[in-house]
Amino acid sequence: MNEQASAPNPAAEPQAGLWAWLRRRLQSTPVRTFAIYPVVVIAFELSWRGGTLKFVPWGVPLLIWGYLQYRLAGSYRARHGGGGPGLEVPPQRLVSDGLYRYTRNPMYLSHLIFMAGLALTFWSWLALAILVVNLFWFDRRVRGDEQRLLQRFGAPYAEYCGRVKRWIPGLI
Repeated sequence: MNEQASAPNPAAEPQAGLWAWLRRRLQSTPVRTFAIYPVVVIAFELSWRGGTLKFVPWGVPLLIWGYLQYRLAGSYRARHGGGGPGLEVPPQRLVSDGLYRYTRNPMYLSHLIFMAGLALTFWSWLALAILVVNLFWFDRRVRGDEQRLLQRFGAPYAEYCGRVKRWIPGLI
């Protein structure tokens, strides 16, 4: 039996750590939404349009709104509810005021607002397709999150769900 073949390769360990870190970053929803999707859409549109980029300034406010809402809602939730980003580290307290008074998912909604801005700003069918796919993905994710939050907070969370819409204030 060859002992060298089964021994760990110390030179490969830092490289494996880098790949694991990179994979985690790429799987991060905010990194995808606010960094990867814009780069992919711009690269695609430049390629598709022969090196020119269509720019519609009316989409820029949606990009800004989506990103700022994400940052504000996230910091508000962390300050008032505890926990970490996403539900990997769940909140210790139910947050039902601030932006959470109007929609149960202001952070997820901010991703969708940003993606709508991306589609409009670059008049991009690819960005529109990314938005549509993410509408379904976020809705599925929210429903799972709601089940975990209901188990964690019980009746107060159920009452909150009855009072505040999942996505758009007063509508859905």
